[in-house]
Amino acid sequence: MEGIINVLKPPGMTSSDVVVWMRKALNLKKIGHTGTLDPGVAGVLPLCVGKGTRLAEYITEQGKSYLAEITFGITTDTQDAFGKVSQVSLPELRQSDLERVIPEFLGKISQIPPMYSAVRKEGKHLYEYARQGLSIERAPREVSIYKLKLKKWYEGEYPRAILDIECSKGTYIRTLCHDLGQALGCGANMSYLLRVRSGPFKIQESWTLEEIEKQVRESSYPFLLPLTAGIDLPRVSLSAARAKAFRNGLSTRRELVKVSAEGNEPYVQVIEDGELIGIGVWREECLFPHKVFG
Repeated sequence: MEGIINVLKPPGMTSSDVVVWMRKALNLKKIGHTGTLDPGVAGVLPLCVGKGTRLAEYITEQGKSYLAEITFGITTDTQDAFGKVSQVSLPELRQSDLERVIPEFLGKISQIPPMYSAVRKEGKHLYEYARQGLSIERAPREVSIYKLKLKKWYEGEYPRAILDIECSKGTYIRTLCHDLGQALGCGANMSYLLRVRSGPFKIQESWTLEEIEKQVRESSYPFLLPLTAGIDLPRVSLSAARAKAFRNGLSTRRELVKVSAEGNEPYVQVIEDGELIGIGVWREECLFPHKVFG
């Protein structure tokens, strides 16, 4: 069994919990996820099955989309609603104030990873230091925010807003919410987060664990997508002879490659008879193997 499963992760489970659950459900060991979602976060979590695990790095590299709720006036040590409250204020904040600062967070921005994160420093995760009450100096990281749109504004003692976000991999949405609060001078935390897209996988097409369990009992696997569904790269096709050469590590001249979808990416999906056999890379008008699946 191999492919990709677009799972709707429920809140309360870690990404690893979902992998363990799926391994038991499918009676299969070779399953992995494509990027951690915090336990309190729900949404799209693509799982790679069988040879699909070799695609995980490509899926992880692709952009993400979220719906996030931000609560103003309350700052926490984890930058979300699950942490310890570190500062409280009653902000005199209007919707127009948020709309004014949003453009400052579009495009390439710099983020300092939160202490409660899996980033490693000197062999330990940052959250391990944080649990000891330590704050470690962290280097800022550049991420890209492609879309940051206010969808809903809620008045109140602690105003809230729903944000529609599209971003690059590695973006901390809770840090984005925290930094928005800092820019407005009142503090803020991410009070809820839903991932609605990861690469090509959308929440409308995701499967709950209950739905998957029901299908497995019926020996039906409509939730298992082909490997080609996992990556958003141009496709090329090879004849049987050139596919054999590709598997053996040999290059193929461009004129012998059938280009199925144009693109500017140096990396491409390599297809033989409708099946993904690997990832290729263009160099000097030749297609070279980058990763071979079989």
